[in-house]
Amino acid sequence: MDPESAVTTCYRHPEVECYVRCTRCERYICPDCMREAAVGHQCPECVKEGARSVRQARTLVGGRVSAVPVVTYVLIAVNVLVYLAELVRPEIVDRFAMVGAGLVGPDGEHYLWIDPYPGGFAPEGLVDGEWYRLLTGAFLHLPPTEGTFGVFHVVMNMVALWNLGRLVEPMLGRVHYLALYLLSALGGSVLVLLIAPGDAVVGASGAIFGIGAAYYVVARRVGVDMGQVNRFMAGLLLWLVISALVTSWEGHLGGLLAGGAVALAFAYAPRDGRRTLVQVGACVGLLVVLAVAAAVKVSELTGGGVPQ
Repeated sequence: MDPESAVTTCYRHPEVECYVRCTRCERYICPDCMREAAVGHQCPECVKEGARSVRQARTLVGGRVSAVPVVTYVLIAVNVLVYLAELVRPEIVDRFAMVGAGLVGPDGEHYLWIDPYPGGFAPEGLVDGEWYRLLTGAFLHLPPTEGTFGVFHVVMNMVALWNLGRLVEPMLGRVHYLALYLLSALGGSVLVLLIAPGDAVVGASGAIFGIGAAYYVVARRVGVDMGQVNRFMAGLLLWLVISALVTSWEGHLGGLLAGGAVALAFAYAPRDGRRTLVQVGACVGLLVVLAVAAAVKVSELTGGGVPQ
């Protein structure tokens, strides 16, 4: 027998002589292609195929398990970058803050909606069709013109987001967590519109209150020691009360209620094939309710006006 005919080579690297077979497909593999297996070695393709057949771990609500809270880090980065942009262009706040019933006067100042409004005044905000403000306001913070308090506003919110996000995002998974954040932010803006439509509101606090509500709901669902969780919730509610004296309590309460509703749908959806349908349906349903409430309120404002 010709010795050369007995030479075997790696199926991925034909120029490399080898004598080890993949224990799964039995093709010859070189040292560079060998992957440790429970018994012997496998080739890279068989390892990938095996990984696809392994059931992926899921969070309580059905999201993919993620040890690194990437969404939280990205949200913090976006908020900080937007605040830095405010340092260069302070007018960003006026352009993207959540404004319900607003007018811009001839002097450039902002006024509450008047019906009929005097000549030279132009509508702004949601009454002028700028619906994006319902979300963009949640990524802005008090402008640098507010001095130290403006910096404190963004720092305080980002510290809260850092601490809460690292707890809640791994509980929910990235997609569920992002949906919770955005719907909580939107819920806060809509409640401001309904109760205090003339206010120009900024800040991530509504979304953060929603994350806090989700932490409480999910913690109860998994049956952890509620002593620490109850103390946390008491602090969150105290913050809500204090905010009534210094900032927009409507935005905080709206975020809390929206986040709690989303978290309940996530945590208590049936753990079978219907779970995704129930969770998506709940999010879409809440989005529709908030959109309809905002549209009705704006219609009232543009039709009847709000006294100055």
